[in-house]
Amino acid sequence: YRAFIFSLTFLLYASFHLSRKPISIVKGELHKHCSASHEVEVNSYKEYAAQIQPVKKPSNISQCGWEPFDKNNYKQLLGALDYSFLCAYAVGMYLSGIIGERLPIRYYLTVGMLASGLFTAMFGLGYFYNIHNLWFYIMAQIANGLVQTTGWPSVVTCIGNWFGKGRRGLIMGIWNSHTSVGNILGSLIAAYWVSMCWGLSFVMPGVIIAVMGIVCFLFLIEHPKDISCSCTPSSVKMQHLLIDSENCSVSLNSNTVVTGEGRHGTSAISFLGALRIPGVIEFSLCLLFAKLVSYTFLFWLPLYITNVEHLDARRAGDLSTLFDVGGIFGGILAGLISDRLEKRASTCGMMLLLAAPTLYMFSAVSKMGLEATVVMLLISGALVNGPYALITTAVSADLGTHKSLKGNARALSTVTAIIDGTGSVGAALGPLLAGLISPSGWNNVFYMLMVADACALLFLLRLIQKELRCYTDHTL
Repeated sequence: YRAFIFSLTFLLYASFHLSRKPISIVKGELHKHCSASHEVEVNSYKEYAAQIQPVKKPSNISQCGWEPFDKNNYKQLLGALDYSFLCAYAVGMYLSGIIGERLPIRYYLTVGMLASGLFTAMFGLGYFYNIHNLWFYIMAQIANGLVQTTGWPSVVTCIGNWFGKGRRGLIMGIWNSHTSVGNILGSLIAAYWVSMCWGLSFVMPGVIIAVMGIVCFLFLIEHPKDISCSCTPSSVKMQHLLIDSENCSVSLNSNTVVTGEGRHGTSAISFLGALRIPGVIEFSLCLLFAKLVSYTFLFWLPLYITNVEHLDARRAGDLSTLFDVGGIFGGILAGLISDRLEKRASTCGMMLLLAAPTLYMFSAVSKMGLEATVVMLLISGALVNGPYALITTAVSADLGTHKSLKGNARALSTVTAIIDGTGSVGAALGPLLAGLISPSGWNNVFYMLMVADACALLFLLRLIQKELRCYTDHTL
């Protein structure tokens, strides 16, 4: 059952990220860099088309891109699309965890995935129905951002119900690679269609996440007790009520449940109560800046590669997947190190400290050629996504089952939503700032990302100091 839930939730959330990725791939098609000769050719075509067919104008041949993104302010318009999605996601995330604790996860997640499929495909329908109204695309992004908040608190709560604390960093580090896998698949699917018919770059991921929503409804098992699986904790510490991997066994008696373990046995925690858990505020603020960096890469990396390496949208999308490949190894490495050291904050701090100079090297080396870009994409992906992956998974689960909660396992969804919701504020700011800063030069965008990494490290210093002090006291 654990293997099944691990695999199912992996695929479910990978489909969420798969449906978020197309916008970054399609940016290069929404606005194309046209040469002067091509502009003359386009103008000639306009005059010819006006003579032979004055009523019906071709939709996407007579301009360098897709109206309204074919103007000189295209970076600001594309940034507005990112900001619309991510701002809605950040606001919705704070509510999502609280709502999710009070509803069955299977139903809540299914509705969210079906709605996500609808609004993802809706963006692509703008191509087929020849829609050039900016607000249509912004509203599609806002609606999609709101419904996508159903995903993360639900899958983290479900995986937390099934796996114990002992090897949580490694297990969740491997499991969290679903974000990178989803980004990679989303990039490949969107890149396949982008040059031929960019509308399908959205419609196909929308269909995929909707189908996975049906799979979720049919097969997701929220809690071990739902299949009469009970646990006898090996320790008298009742605060660790997540299922311990060595002691779970299938029982024929469905009434054998640890006191206070089920979601029906305790009352849901309040928002302020979750904020009082030690470490929640620090890790939330750290994630705000860590996610700012990660999502700036997520939404702007293909366009950066297009501009620097002078590749078309499809090849740039394929190349950008290397950042997510590095992120897979970074998440697993962060989980493994934090399990060995038993120091989550110190592990995040170490990777953040290395990430800032790596970003500077990336901005310099990426202009030297394709081979150097490949290497730096892998390294940067590992160091940027490592802390982000650790905080959103193992750290959230640790804090959601903190000893101060006295066995209230219902806090996990709210704590997860607070941490990821705060991080999503940074995710909204990052792409927006990139859109505003990039016209002055890509180097300035990388300086902004380095400052964000430094701020993320700053908010962890108190927890790092506490971990080091505990280690020193223990060795003495």
